[in-house]
Amino acid sequence: MSTENLIKMANQIAQYFASEPDRQQAVLGVRNHLKMYWTPGMRKELLAWQTEHHGADMHPLAQEAVSGAGW
Repeated sequence: MSTENLIKMANQIAQYFASEPDRQQAVLGVRNHLKMYWTPGMRKELLAWQTEHHGADMHPLAQEAVSGAGW
């Protein structure tokens, strides 16, 4: 899967959880979704891209969820 598609999907997940009033819960929601439904390779690819590009083009909740996940 292309990195562009991974970013798009991560942003869609983050947008879904953006309505959560508790930011920490929203970040955990994104992180848990990625852990449950994404393969380890998908998560590693997204983390590598985020590290290299400093999260450009990623929703802030997705950035925070990925950076603090410890994958």
